[in-house]
Amino acid sequence: MGDTRQRPLGRAWLVASRLGVYLVVLGLLVAGAFSSRGFLSYGNLLSIVDGVMLLGIVVTGMAFVTYSGHYADLSVPTTMAFAGVVAVEFLRFGFGAAMAGGLCVGLTVGLVNGVVVGGLRANPIVWTLAVSYVTKGLMRWLWLNRQIYPDVKSGATGAGEWFVQLYRQEVLGKITLPMVVLVAMAMAAQFVLRWTTFGRQLRLVGANPEAARLSGVPTGRTVGLAFVLSALAAAVAGVFITSLSKVGAYYNGEGYDFDAVTAIVIGGMTLTGGRGDIVGALGGVLVIGLMGNLMTLVGIDTFSQRIIKGLVFIAAVGIGTGVLRRLGREDA
Repeated sequence: MGDTRQRPLGRAWLVASRLGVYLVVLGLLVAGAFSSRGFLSYGNLLSIVDGVMLLGIVVTGMAFVTYSGHYADLSVPTTMAFAGVVAVEFLRFGFGAAMAGGLCVGLTVGLVNGVVVGGLRANPIVWTLAVSYVTKGLMRWLWLNRQIYPDVKSGATGAGEWFVQLYRQEVLGKITLPMVVLVAMAMAAQFVLRWTTFGRQLRLVGANPEAARLSGVPTGRTVGLAFVLSALAAAVAGVFITSLSKVGAYYNGEGYDFDAVTAIVIGGMTLTGGRGDIVGALGGVLVIGLMGNLMTLVGIDTFSQRIIKGLVFIAAVGIGTGVLRRLGREDA
């Protein structure tokens, strides 16, 4: 047998790696139209988009970690929860203080992850999982395993009412604030990945970290910044999800880590790094939303949906690995 690792990819492979996720989106739309009359209704499509907005925000940050070749940030769920709890706690000092407090949580967690993974070269999966456990335990200890509520903690400042309306705030007609934030963050992230020095350095680190180091790229700082961006995006999503649920709790954000990395891989980014973009990753977010809505409409239970999501993730990783081997990537 010949060496398939060096076999060149055809144009169809290259197109599929960039736009294939949107063909999947189209296929799911067609399948949904045949499965349920109301699937393509404006109300249902709007609910699908609304249901994945926060996931999209998380993905715009975690994509930097995956692009750097460091797989995923598993501290995302607890970063979301911690940012939301701190934001509610800080409402007593005013709305601005609450927003700043939530974002500072993301900045702090991101800096810790960045220093340890980027600077000390710790295993990203083991470290961020450990951070997740520590953060959750810290929240449960500090707040005595209790939920906290914006309307209770806001005092006489009125900040609590502003906070609970944050997620529901409409900017342009039916367009809500989280959607505006998602679009702005996605555009900024795509620009950074494609058109900045940091983006080019991150791509080189993801594709070949040793070559990046020998080329003079500050690999530790580059990877560290990727984790900071991931945690900040998680903090933004955490503030929004706390506003949506009207409660600060340690369990807010659960499951967002797996859904985010699944969307990123479906969207064409490889776990080994250096390939993909934000446009594809957001396509993966749409696939997750459409799949969940379609499975619910046809009566598939929650546990079975998790199994299907897992199988989709495995398939996406397998296809991505096959593409890399055809490109000659030794780490695939």
